[in-house]
Amino acid sequence: MTLLPFLSAPLPVQLHIIAAVFALILGPFALYRRRRDRTHKVVGYLWVIAMTVLAVASFLIPSHFTPIGIGPLHGFAVLTLWSLWSGINAAIARDIARHEAIFRSLFSNGLIIAGAFTFLPGRTMNQMLFGEPSQLGWVVIAALLGLVALRVFLPQLRQRAWA
Repeated sequence: MTLLPFLSAPLPVQLHIIAAVFALILGPFALYRRRRDRTHKVVGYLWVIAMTVLAVASFLIPSHFTPIGIGPLHGFAVLTLWSLWSGINAAIARDIARHEAIFRSLFSNGLIIAGAFTFLPGRTMNQMLFGEPSQLGWVVIAALLGLVALRVFLPQLRQRAWA
């Protein structure tokens, strides 16, 4: 593991990674602790700021998939900004169930699923963890997507088993 790919990356990539790490660390505290207390609100605001910086910084990172520099992962950034807006509006409207559902989905889908693809060979996170473009990134991607699939399908399987 080396920080050299991070340190030599363009500023938008560095900002994107820093925001993602903060969001990954803060997310569980905001999502799984007691609600409606000051700590939840402060951590929640910090998480929203980190997610906003992450999404906005992604627009400054050109995609290599298209000639215009906008690629499929930029769609995640648009969805992230929309989800943040919707989640905040739900909290303001006191629709706590919707607020909770939006932000939990944003954490698992926005950070975990989209984040899994940062381990594609040749990307900065893959190079930081494994060195030069390594195929081991595919193992990380499969593991992360497998965990998300378990989280989604395991409750349904348990329900069917007890029915």
